[in-house]
Amino acid sequence: MNSVQGLLAASVISIQNSCFVYPACQNCFSRLILDSRRFHCLKCGCTGEAKDASYRYRLSLKVADTKDLFDITVFGSCLDPFFGITAENLQRYIQDFNQLSGETNTEASTRALVHAVETCFIGKRFIFGV
Repeated sequence: MNSVQGLLAASVISIQNSCFVYPACQNCFSRLILDSRRFHCLKCGCTGEAKDASYRYRLSLKVADTKDLFDITVFGSCLDPFFGITAENLQRYIQDFNQLSGETNTEASTRALVHAVETCFIGKRFIFGV
């Protein structure tokens, strides 16, 4: 993992994606390819059962300081305090909610989560390590 080269104080203008949690390789943190039973990492070749896949946060933001716009992506457990739970547990809650509610179309739960994240981040000022 790279060390912080500098700090950027900036305000969040927008959220750039609606998928804040992704299945991540435990070895290299790359996105896993999941099918119904197995996972596979294209970067390091790691494989396993889909039910054992780990999840990480990935939040892509458009931010602005006093004179410039930047695209920033924040990864990992530093987002746990903002979401209130780990990415692993959030993914589990989303899956359980969709199962219990009988949702076949997950658009409603995704929209609700995006709205909550937008409310939490947009217009707020943060210090980013870049």
